[in-house]
Amino acid sequence: MEPIDPAFMALLDEEYEKFKVTDSHSLLKKHLTQEVFDKIKHRVTAEGATLHDCIKSGLANPDSNIGLYAADAESYILFQELFDPVIDEYHGGFEPSQFHPISDFGDPIDLGDLNELGNYVLSTRVRCARSIEGYPFNPLLSSEMYAELEQDVGYALEDLEGDLSGKYRSLKDISSEEQEELLEKHLLFKQGDRFLEAAGASRFWPEGRGIFLNENNTLVVWVNEEDHMRIISMQEGGNIGEVYERFVRAVTILGERLPFSSSERLGFLSFCPTNLGTAIRASVHIRLPLLGEDRQTLEETAAKFNLQVRGTSGEHSEAEDYVFDISNRRRLGLTEMEALKEMYDGIREIIQLEIDMEEGNSQCRKKSY
Repeated sequence: MEPIDPAFMALLDEEYEKFKVTDSHSLLKKHLTQEVFDKIKHRVTAEGATLHDCIKSGLANPDSNIGLYAADAESYILFQELFDPVIDEYHGGFEPSQFHPISDFGDPIDLGDLNELGNYVLSTRVRCARSIEGYPFNPLLSSEMYAELEQDVGYALEDLEGDLSGKYRSLKDISSEEQEELLEKHLLFKQGDRFLEAAGASRFWPEGRGIFLNENNTLVVWVNEEDHMRIISMQEGGNIGEVYERFVRAVTILGERLPFSSSERLGFLSFCPTNLGTAIRASVHIRLPLLGEDRQTLEETAAKFNLQVRGTSGEHSEAEDYVFDISNRRRLGLTEMEALKEMYDGIREIIQLEIDMEEGNSQCRKKSY
């Protein structure tokens, strides 16, 4: 690999100096110290990834929570002085000496219906990020690579059978009107996220992008959105056992047909360091009117179970009509089943708290008469 051009290095130095004086609270700002910056700024991966490829979104968006993306799998090793402390802090403690455990999906029957105590959960989904070996991540993908990836994944999806079978469609073949309909149903991704765009995730759009849907829209696969693949099992209501069982079958079959990128230490690898290890995000859309008025209590309760609370339109969005998207935060250093159980237990506790608050209000109203 040729050394980095001096003019490029001068520009990187200039951008970093500007970033240092911003009022950013991102993990990038916290851990990219001058010492670390000087140590790793000249490095280039075999695929051609530079430090700038990994931090350019955080530089452009000081309000990022993380601000760091891996441009390829090797970035996690070559720029480990930056990635390791970010990974450690985000995942609640995962030191450089630790190794992600072997996959264990457990038995989905151990997870029940979250609406057993009342109809609070509107919908449930379990999804994961997967990258394909032999390809870099978004900032380094060429237009030809996007097309090749789409073809590889498309062939694998054709092998899904039974309730998993469905149809893959390229994004460029879907009308703007239908895209809007799919977006409203939370079935499709969209272009325009400034954090991903700054990271280089929207290049050559819509080349190589597409969506797979099974017959009843309970299995969805996104191709080349943020990651090479997002595999999603979803349905209305709170039966997380059913959702997870479908998810496990789909991921297992696709993993037999595609070489998923992984490492012994970090588990499955993806574009964002928040999606490592299991790379699983199990979430619910849940209506919580009382806890919605007491956001601090909601956040504190979620934190006990390492859960993340946000609006239903994704990160950085607001909750509408007291409907929240709550999901597991930890994905690294625990098995798939442990991640699901953490989310399951946390949601049950949150629901019980909402019920207790309802009963408390009811008692207060009775006393007032």
